[in-house]
Amino acid sequence: MASFVLALFVLLISINVIILVERRRRRRMRRLGLPPGSFGLPLVGETLQLISAYKTENPEPFIDMRVSKYGSLFTTHVFGEPTVFSTDPQTNRFVLQNEGKLFESSYPSSISNLLGRKSLLLMKGSFHKRMHSLIMSFANSSIIRDHLLVDIDRLIRFNLHTWGGMVRLQDQTKKITFELTVKQLMSFDPGEWTESLRKEYLLLIEGFFSVPLPFFFTTYGRALKARTKVAEVLRLMVRERKERRAREGGEKQKDMLGALLEDGDGGFTEEEAVDFMLALLVAGYETTSTIMTLAVKFLTETPVALAALREEHDSIQERKQESEALSWSDYKSMPFTQCVINETLRVANIISGVFRRVMSDVNIKGYTIPKGWKVFASFRAVHLDQDLYKDARTFNPWRWQSNPPAASPGNIFTPFGGGPRLCPGYELARVEISVFLHYLVTGFSWETAEEDKLAFFPTTRTLKRYPINVRHRKVV
Repeated sequence: MASFVLALFVLLISINVIILVERRRRRRMRRLGLPPGSFGLPLVGETLQLISAYKTENPEPFIDMRVSKYGSLFTTHVFGEPTVFSTDPQTNRFVLQNEGKLFESSYPSSISNLLGRKSLLLMKGSFHKRMHSLIMSFANSSIIRDHLLVDIDRLIRFNLHTWGGMVRLQDQTKKITFELTVKQLMSFDPGEWTESLRKEYLLLIEGFFSVPLPFFFTTYGRALKARTKVAEVLRLMVRERKERRAREGGEKQKDMLGALLEDGDGGFTEEEAVDFMLALLVAGYETTSTIMTLAVKFLTETPVALAALREEHDSIQERKQESEALSWSDYKSMPFTQCVINETLRVANIISGVFRRVMSDVNIKGYTIPKGWKVFASFRAVHLDQDLYKDARTFNPWRWQSNPPAASPGNIFTPFGGGPRLCPGYELARVEISVFLHYLVTGFSWETAEEDKLAFFPTTRTLKRYPINVRHRKVV
C-alpha cells in the first residue's frame, strides 16, 4: 500500500513539473515573439508523435491538429531541436528563396556521415552553386533528348522484358532506376558488377534514418561499412577514367563523371567526385523509383485514369514500328502522362518537406524565429490543403489540365523543392517515369496480388513493396 501511495505521489509531482515547465516555455515563447505551439515532453519533445503519425497511411493529423489549434506557423520540438513548422505556401517560398541568406540546409549527422562532406545535399555557398549548375547542364532537355533518352528507353525495355507472374513493383522500379543512374553517372550497363554495387548501396540507404551508433552489428554500423565499399568502387572508377583520358588524349564520355572531369573551373578532387556521385545515386534511385511505384498504385485504384493513360500511349505506339524506341517528340506528346506524374507527386509527397536552419533572427508573419532554430517547410501540408486543391486527398490527374503548375499562385506546387536547391534532375526524372509508364501500360495488364498500404517514415514507401500479378497484353 505504501509503495502504491509513493508511486502515486511521484506521478503527481511529475505531472506538476511537466505542467510548470510547459507554462514557462509558453511564457518564453510569447516573450520572444515565437509562433504558438508546444514543446511536448522534456528531451524527446513531440518526436514520437511525429514518427508515429508518419509510420501510418494517414500522417496528416500530426500537422492538421496543430494547425487548427495554432495556425499555419507553429512551434514544436522534434529530433532534439526546437523547430517551427510552416504549412503556409508564401512562407515556404520565402524559406526556399532565401537559402544561403537567412536559412541554410541542415541534416542529421547520420545522413551527413553516410553521404560525405562534399555531397550536393550538404554543400553551401559558391561550391553548391557551381555543382548545382553542373548537374543542370548535364540533365537539361537537350542533353536528355540527344544523349540520355536512348539508354533510358533501352534499359527500361530490357528490364520489363523479364517480367511475368507476380512481381514486387517497388523492388523492380528501384532496380531500374539504379541501373539508369549508374549508366548516366559512369556509362556502365547492368551486370554482376552493378548488382553487387546495388546490394551494398541498399545497406547504405537503410542507415540514413537510423540511430547513429557506429557498431558493426547496428544498422548504422552496417551502413558505414557499405558506404566505404561503395565509395571505394566509385574511387576506382574516377582513377580509371582519369588514367584513360590521359592515355587517350582527352577522350570524352557523355556521362556525369565525364562532366566532372571536363569542368573548366579547376576540376574536382577525388573525394569531391566520389561524394558527389554517391549523393547522385541516392537522388536518382530512391525518389524516382517511388514515384513510378505509386503512380501505378494510384492508377490501379483509379481505373478511369488508367484507361485514359493507356489510350494516350496506345496512340503513340500505333504510330511506331515494332521495337522502335521512343523519340523526344513522343515524350512531348504525353500531356496526360504529365498530369498523372504531377498528381502522383502532389498526393504522395515523396519529399514531405525540407529542414532549414535559421542563420540569424528572422521575422516571418509577425513572429521572430531565433538564430540556430530549425524551420520545416511542409510541402505535404500545402499540397493536401483543401483550400488550394479541391478534394485535395483524391487522386485526380485531370485537375492539372485546368491548373498547370506554372500557373499555380503563390508557388503552391513544390515537389522538387525550389530556390537555389531546386532538384536539378527534375526533367530527367519526368522522362524516366514517362518512358516507364509507356512500356508498362502498352505491354502489360495487371492486378494487385495483395492489399498494400503506404507509410511515410523513414521514407515514402509501400509496406509490402506493392506486389502485382502481370501478364503480357495483347493489343487488338
